[in-house]
Amino acid sequence: EKTAEKSKVECCSYPVSIFFIVVNEFCERFSYYGMRAVLVLYFRFFFRWDDDLATSIYHAFVALCYLTPILGAIVADSWLGKFKTIIYLSIVYAIGQIVMAVSAINDLTDADRDGTPDNMSVHVGLAMLGLFLIALGTGGIKPCVSAFGGDQFDDHQTRQRSTFFSVFYLCINGGSLLSTLITPILRGQECGIHTQQKCYPLAFGVPAALMVVSLIVFIAGSGMYIKAKPKGNIMMDVCNCIGFAINNRFRHRSSKYPKREHWLDWADEKYDKLLIAQIKMVCRVLFLYIPLPMFWTLFDQKGSRWTLQATTMDGTFGSLVLQPDQMQTVNPILILTLVPIMDRVVYPLIKKCGFNFTPLKRMTVGMFLAAMAFVSAALVQIQIDETLPVFPSASESQLKIVNMASGQMNITIPPQQPFALGSEQASDYLTFSNMNIMVSLNNPPISKNFSLTVKKRNTLIIPADPNTMYMTQDITSKPEQGSNAVRFVNGLSSEVNMSYAGNDKQFPALEYVYLPQGERIFTITNGIQSCSFSRKFGFGGAYTFLIPSTLLLTENCGNAIVEVEDIKPNTVHMALQIPQYFLITAGEVVFSVTGLEFSYSQAPSNMKAVLQAGWLFTVAVGNFIVLIVAELAKLPQQWAEYVLFASLLVAVCIIFSIMAYFYTYVDPAEIEAQFTRKDEMEPEEKEKNTIELEEKDFKQDQKEKLGKTKM
Repeated sequence: EKTAEKSKVECCSYPVSIFFIVVNEFCERFSYYGMRAVLVLYFRFFFRWDDDLATSIYHAFVALCYLTPILGAIVADSWLGKFKTIIYLSIVYAIGQIVMAVSAINDLTDADRDGTPDNMSVHVGLAMLGLFLIALGTGGIKPCVSAFGGDQFDDHQTRQRSTFFSVFYLCINGGSLLSTLITPILRGQECGIHTQQKCYPLAFGVPAALMVVSLIVFIAGSGMYIKAKPKGNIMMDVCNCIGFAINNRFRHRSSKYPKREHWLDWADEKYDKLLIAQIKMVCRVLFLYIPLPMFWTLFDQKGSRWTLQATTMDGTFGSLVLQPDQMQTVNPILILTLVPIMDRVVYPLIKKCGFNFTPLKRMTVGMFLAAMAFVSAALVQIQIDETLPVFPSASESQLKIVNMASGQMNITIPPQQPFALGSEQASDYLTFSNMNIMVSLNNPPISKNFSLTVKKRNTLIIPADPNTMYMTQDITSKPEQGSNAVRFVNGLSSEVNMSYAGNDKQFPALEYVYLPQGERIFTITNGIQSCSFSRKFGFGGAYTFLIPSTLLLTENCGNAIVEVEDIKPNTVHMALQIPQYFLITAGEVVFSVTGLEFSYSQAPSNMKAVLQAGWLFTVAVGNFIVLIVAELAKLPQQWAEYVLFASLLVAVCIIFSIMAYFYTYVDPAEIEAQFTRKDEMEPEEKEKNTIELEEKDFKQDQKEKLGKTKM
């Protein structure tokens, strides 16, 4: 039953109440994605956890967010109803966001005002409590909000309801887009009472404020909502009914008992036929859900694997510079573009062409597009691999020689061929399988032994006095997040300090300092005089700057600074990722938007939130599959892993298309109406059938006993 029909107000044939729901969803998604955007950095740099622990806790939180919808569905369908469930869990949600913001206040336990919390366990405890409340809140309302929005439409408003789900999904991505752009900027600010730190309280506080706004907006529309009453503890009824049917079928497994049309029909001795029919509809849809997690397995990797791929690419788009982790914003931008195009242009055009593009056919196409996106990612990865440096294997080491002496050097390092190296020049990396080497110079004649380390890169520096040549360790991987690794080698006889504009931090001797993309001005000073020079950096390079012994601290440092390229910058452009983002987003539009609509249209009136929770549960399972496949496959090449995931999804896509072919669309309201118009079975007749079954059981038992007696 639906209540509050008399208060229903429409605008342009749409219920006014859905506008409150749409605004509520936008604010809630902004709150969730904004908080999640900075969560790993919060773990890594505020709590000082290592990468593995930060990642593990992050994924545990995300998994919990997609598991709690089951709890929300039970509460909504059997106890509070969707409206009250959304209200109460939104309050829990908002409290969780506020607790997260409080946990990030550095001065909360910083009694000595040194910029470091004195009792980190307090901050960790508050953060874990906040995350648990957020997971409970966001997961609990997930299956309710979209279903509650669908309840606002009458049965004849099919087109309006379909458009609502499209707009609903637009709000999700609109909130995601804005929050992932804004909250990292807020985090980058510095704030604090006693010491200035990265402003995590603001980064968490703004999402908390948006969650409060979301709650207020939803409550404001209370008088206009159509509120479907909860219809009992339906989840327990479903479980008990299925359990009874399986048990009853097992007890009557003998061939002497007549078969029934469906295995759930074995429950009709105890349960109402309407309930059995509803459970049949749920089971048919849930059966179709089995292959769906593989789509989310691929889709969710755009925030992990594809972002890591972007760190090895060039993000310069003319005057606009896109950081690797900002490439993810392409997804919500394309969503906002493709949803109206699909809804208003593509689907009507397909319909006019006479092709019956059913929801399950759309979902199949969406899965195929996602697989093609990973094929595209694999092709891009192959191009990237061709430009990456070849690092030493598990049994090798690499060595580069830098000559900072005043003259040319003839160098011999067996088993390599002798070679000449000019002043202020560097060789390419030489590969060695023997970790103990002897370096011989001819001017003056010097020989010296060095020990290398497997899987490492080193640089041998020959200073002005070759007798004091020494070795330093280089990086053996691309700098993370597209940054550039820069270090200086001082060839002067006196100490100098190196720094760069915009940062007072000094360059430690022979240690890499990581700088972002763009032009940087460096200053060299000996305490009395100084000189400056500039260099423009791309993405992902590593450089060693040589300060020669002849340096004069004049304008532009006399153009004497020599740049040695340890690792080449990224040369494959990030624009090549756009096709894979387009394909995965197009797949998401026809898969996810359709999935929301399909789940609602095929769900019984009292189990809609249960099916919504089942849909979201597939997302959680998909995240677990990423970890399982990645761990079991152990593929050395990233492109091969992309191909593996694409192949798995194509296989699943074929299976799903076969399942969809045999699926028959139903009208839940019509089926339920058939049972409400007439009683399928009178109580006396049901009792009679039960007695007959019991008599058959008794006779069968007597025969078995008689047989045993004769033996």
